[in-house]
Amino acid sequence: MSEVTVLSSLDARRLRADFPILGRHVHGKPLAYLDSAASAQKPTAVLDIERSFYETSYTNVHRGVYELAAEATEAFEGAREKVRALLNAQSTREVVFTRGATEALNLVAYAWGLDNLGPGDIVVVTELEHHSNFVPWQYVAQRTGARFTVIPVDEAAELRLDALDEIASQGRVKAVAVGIVANSIGTVNPVEDIARWAHQQGAICVLDAAQAAPHRSLDVQALGCDFLALTGHKMLGPTGIGALWGRAELLEQMAPFNLGGEMIRSVTLERTTWNELPHKFEAGTPPIAQAVGFGAAIDYLASVGYEAIGCHERDLTAYALEGIGAIDGVTILGPPLERRGGIVSFVVDGIHPHDVAQILDYEGVAVRAGHHCTQPLMERFGITATTRASFYLYTLEEEIDRLVEGLGRVKKTFA
Repeated sequence: MSEVTVLSSLDARRLRADFPILGRHVHGKPLAYLDSAASAQKPTAVLDIERSFYETSYTNVHRGVYELAAEATEAFEGAREKVRALLNAQSTREVVFTRGATEALNLVAYAWGLDNLGPGDIVVVTELEHHSNFVPWQYVAQRTGARFTVIPVDEAAELRLDALDEIASQGRVKAVAVGIVANSIGTVNPVEDIARWAHQQGAICVLDAAQAAPHRSLDVQALGCDFLALTGHKMLGPTGIGALWGRAELLEQMAPFNLGGEMIRSVTLERTTWNELPHKFEAGTPPIAQAVGFGAAIDYLASVGYEAIGCHERDLTAYALEGIGAIDGVTILGPPLERRGGIVSFVVDGIHPHDVAQILDYEGVAVRAGHHCTQPLMERFGITATTRASFYLYTLEEEIDRLVEGLGRVKKTFA
């Protein structure tokens, strides 16, 4: 392949030394991990701080008056402040820890949707959505009698904003849920424009940032949304931790999603009253060590810099589009480079994506094959699955070379 001009100051080869798993061999070959869109690998800084927390400061939070409890609470709430700063939220009261983006999106769909949607209302998602930002809204619309509809995509898998007027003519648009970056195909959506349109209709705007937060800086004030969900495991952090940001005035009005300890103010035989934000939505013992690890991951990303990460991923994506696109019989789905995240999703003529991925695995190249939790999008393009390669701050050009070489072997195997 021809050389792609490197604009990034990011030294991926140096950063790889921070990720122990990237030194592994698979089937006797160095691991080329090209599945970061599914979950990112973890740097030593995150692994060390989570282990240290368990070894030196672990106990439950908020409830104890002893020194260990104070240390654990400070670390846990310190992680919440890091999420607040990451998103430029006005207050930590607006940051609710969840098990991940999926739970965060379900929280909004249930706690806001069940009390605010009804017959004559419209819930809008997009044809690009991950099932986590599709199914909860579909389900709650069915529960409340609201109408569920989607913003369609064109042949380049970009949203057809010309359909918005038609959608608005069908009833009262009350909720609009959209991903910032499409996980299966990489489309970067014009979410600021969609948020403005939603507010013009009197609707809330809910953003799924699971695929965006690892790769680009986010400012909820500039985005103009009302809720935003993100997850730690795609951001170099642990599994089992994510966050929901919501406007305080909306969170105050919402009923709790889970009930139990911590989220209560008082309990009597007659009634229960709820705790203040954000604890109203955090029932039970929270993922304490995971939150501390999440905070360490945020620190690590800040030390590298989102601008450098973005430049590095654009270079890699351009390199991959050129290399994969030059292979006969391979079709790449999705938009042009300037409106695409670090994801290249493709199909090989006559070969099932699972077979493609398995042969690539024999070469030490890890990619994802399947519908990527976006079955409506797959149906839109008349396919059942794709092979997806995704890149991150530790990805090297030579790993993409190995992917391209591996695809050559795939074609020879099935010739």
